[in-house]
Amino acid sequence: MFPLITRWAKHAALEVQEYVNLVRAAITGVFTTPRYNYDIVEQLDLIGVGSLTVVLLTGLFTGAALALQSGQTLDQFGARPVVGRLVSASMIKELGPVLTALMLAGRVGSGIAAELGSMVVTDQINALRALGTDPVRKLVVPRLLSGILMTPILTVISDFVGIVGGWVVARFRLQVATGLYWSSVLKGLYMQDVWMGLIKPFVFGFVIASVACHVGLRTTGGTQGVGKATTVAVVAVSVAVIAADFFVTQILFSVLYSK
Repeated sequence: MFPLITRWAKHAALEVQEYVNLVRAAITGVFTTPRYNYDIVEQLDLIGVGSLTVVLLTGLFTGAALALQSGQTLDQFGARPVVGRLVSASMIKELGPVLTALMLAGRVGSGIAAELGSMVVTDQINALRALGTDPVRKLVVPRLLSGILMTPILTVISDFVGIVGGWVVARFRLQVATGLYWSSVLKGLYMQDVWMGLIKPFVFGFVIASVACHVGLRTTGGTQGVGKATTVAVVAVSVAVIAADFFVTQILFSVLYSK
């Protein structure tokens, strides 16, 4: 039993070390030349525009379900008119960033891991090195930048669509007047909430892209290994996003809400 635990601990330490080295090399590549601008624009399109549909649907139905559930609960206290405040605060501070990140973990994280894993097992990475191209600059940096830039934009879209979905339910299901709903939305928002909703996606975008790239570049075992790497990437990125959400929330609470 002890040798098994020791082997697992060594493997975990090695993975952390390789991840840190990859992140360090990627950050260095962001601020130094050469830069592959075409690849960056391509990844912005793939990660941002390509994920727009799933983000829109997720935000819409999340906001609608949140309004429906909270409306029934608020009825017990005669507070149905403040449903907009609850929907806006929940979407912007927590649900919007986290659910958007989880959707990107499933769509973008798996795609990055599968793409880079396929390149590893077919020796395309070695071919890049043989041609004098740094694989981190060529493959990791564009995906990392795109993840960091597009995740906040998609989160803002998801927040807005979620609040609109909440308005649809509040107006036609809960019979809350439109003006009352939107005034409640505005009254329920504070600048600290907005900052929290904007800072989290930058961290989530970094986590999604970096972890997925790490898993993809560590792929072994041929085509079967690519499938395994894809599964591992989705699980690892999802868990990392939820863990990062907890720690970032703790930090932001101490910074933004301290008096």
